[in-house]
Amino acid sequence: MIDRVKVKKLRVVPDERGRLMEILRNDDEIFQQFGQVYMTTTYPDVVKAWHFHRIQTDNVAVVKGMIKLVLYDPREGSPTKGEVNEFFIGEHNPVLVQIPPEVYHGWMCISEQEAIAVNCPTEVYNREDPDEYRVDPHENAIPYKWARKDG
Repeated sequence: MIDRVKVKKLRVVPDERGRLMEILRNDDEIFQQFGQVYMTTTYPDVVKAWHFHRIQTDNVAVVKGMIKLVLYDPREGSPTKGEVNEFFIGEHNPVLVQIPPEVYHGWMCISEQEAIAVNCPTEVYNREDPDEYRVDPHENAIPYKWARKDG
C-alpha cells in the first residue's frame, strides 16, 4: 500500500425502507478536516486521470456503479516511491479511499452503468488557483496502462 493511503470499509445498513451508508464522520480515525463535498460521475469505460494535489487530501467513495481507482506515488523520499495501487470500489466493494497530497490518482468506470463517486476533500476548490496538477491519462511516465486485464 502506498505510504499514507488509508482505506475505510464502509458499512451498509439495509432495511425495508432502503439503505444507509455513512461515508466519512468527523470522529473517524482517518478524518482530517472538512473542505467540501461533491459528487462526480463517470460513464462506462471512461478514464478520468491523472492528477494530484499539493495540499489537498481526497476521500473518495463510490455510491453507484464500480470504478477501478489507481494511485501512483512519485514522491521523492517516500518509502513507496514508484508504487502503483489499484482499488476496485463501489456497490460491490463499499470503501472510502483516502488519497494523500502529491499522489497521482485517477479512475476508470468498470460498471455497465455510470458510476457516481463522492469526494470529501480537506480543502475548498479554488477556481482561480486550483490545487490540481494534471498529466495525460495515457501518454505519461506513470507505469500503468488502463487496459482491462482479461484472463
